[in-house]
Amino acid sequence: MDLATALAWTADRHPDRRAVGGARPMTYREWDARTNQLARVLAEQGVRPGDRLALFLAGGEPLATLHLAAQKLGAVSVPLSSRLSPEELAYCLGDADPALLVTDETTASIAEKAGSAATHRDVGELTPDGQPDGALGSTPSEDATSVMLYTSGTTGRPKGVPRSHRAEHSAAVAHLVQSQLHQGEVVLGVMPMFHTMGLRSLVASVVCGGTWVPQARFDAAESVRLMHEEGVTALYLVPTIYWSLLRQEGFVDTGAQRLAYAGAAMTPALAEQLAEALRPQVLVNHYGSTEIYTFTIGPDGMRKPGCAGRAGVFSRVRLVAPEVGAPPDALVRPGEQGQVIASMASPEAFAGYWKRPDANEKSIRDGWYYTGDLATEDEDGDLWVAGRVDDMINSGGENLYPDEIEAVLVRCPAVADVCVVGLPHERWGSAVTAFVVPADGLAPEHALRELERYIPGPIGLPSLKWPKRVVAVSAIPRSAVGKTLRRTLTAGDYQPLAELDLGGPRA
Repeated sequence: MDLATALAWTADRHPDRRAVGGARPMTYREWDARTNQLARVLAEQGVRPGDRLALFLAGGEPLATLHLAAQKLGAVSVPLSSRLSPEELAYCLGDADPALLVTDETTASIAEKAGSAATHRDVGELTPDGQPDGALGSTPSEDATSVMLYTSGTTGRPKGVPRSHRAEHSAAVAHLVQSQLHQGEVVLGVMPMFHTMGLRSLVASVVCGGTWVPQARFDAAESVRLMHEEGVTALYLVPTIYWSLLRQEGFVDTGAQRLAYAGAAMTPALAEQLAEALRPQVLVNHYGSTEIYTFTIGPDGMRKPGCAGRAGVFSRVRLVAPEVGAPPDALVRPGEQGQVIASMASPEAFAGYWKRPDANEKSIRDGWYYTGDLATEDEDGDLWVAGRVDDMINSGGENLYPDEIEAVLVRCPAVADVCVVGLPHERWGSAVTAFVVPADGLAPEHALRELERYIPGPIGLPSLKWPKRVVAVSAIPRSAVGKTLRRTLTAGDYQPLAELDLGGPRA
């Protein structure tokens, strides 16, 4: 199934159902017609089937409509993060070589500084009024590329990830099944569309005939208002957004009952707070990537908070030896930690990186995608992700994993947020170092002393995992979609509010 057909068929089934909420609502009949018209406008601008269309906009309905119009034309949508610097944008545009670059008032100046040779139009110049409705002729093959997303670039240059219409539609179907969503679901479209989560909310909403409620940029108060006004029933967010919403007045009364999260690990403490505040029918942990949408699904986030679960409906995963170059048959023993690999035979999978054979060689081997994540399997056959292979801290000969330590430290009442990294140490090689954001109203020095008293308590963390140093900072660095940027801290790019040396290792 291609996405142009998916939208047209939903419009056939539910022509008068509300497709888009918010300030510019549209029915499916109206959205189908508008995307047909906008596809013709793009063709007049010189975009042809197979061409890349770079979309550098803040988000919301204009971006979603352009993305769907590209599907109607058979062009490749390339949504780019509106947080890119001119240098980063120039790199992505040079790599993608788009036929057209579309910006809005929030991004135009950055695009000008980037100095791309691509034809550049403001979204306001692409006026569909007066264009005829109706399909443009032949629809794209399901093997054709639908979208190319750029990885967040937390390590090195961003990589282009082309995804076919089949992969995008299969991922949407999997998302509906695995998140236990209903026909006609009302979803909040706040996750950015340059990220797989934002696209998944959009496309899955189209496939199930739901209502997609756009929010161009996250603001907790506005999100809660939209949820109340639009009757939002389902959320798919990163944990940091849930954390903010829980602290926003009115969130617990919104009525959203089907919750899912992805993009980063959710601490058991946060999962427990969500479950207690909302009493949702569903709390699902979705573990996957841009390359292969689903690895595993943890369907019971209230009973097993933080658990990544087992392979999704279109997925197959294994745990293999964590060493670099380990073959797909180097399975670890039950209970042992291994690196997660996922089958490239999944219909949700990409076929390889854009113009990056070196990245393909590193990540794809014998039909398996090497995620770079570490996990263990419990007695139920469910996975528990322990963090990235690259994030592992070797301190005094012991392998330690930041996610496990963070999940304990964040429960301290004096701590609002935490990130654990390994920093060079003359004796131990690498020392566990905790960067913490003090809880509201607490002086940084006081928060660190409270954490020092909390660590030796009955918190279930072996003494060898205790931080040797804690640093108070104003915020933990994260990407636009909530991924923790540990490399920023390990590079020394932070301003300490207070520091505390907790001494040597505990026996």
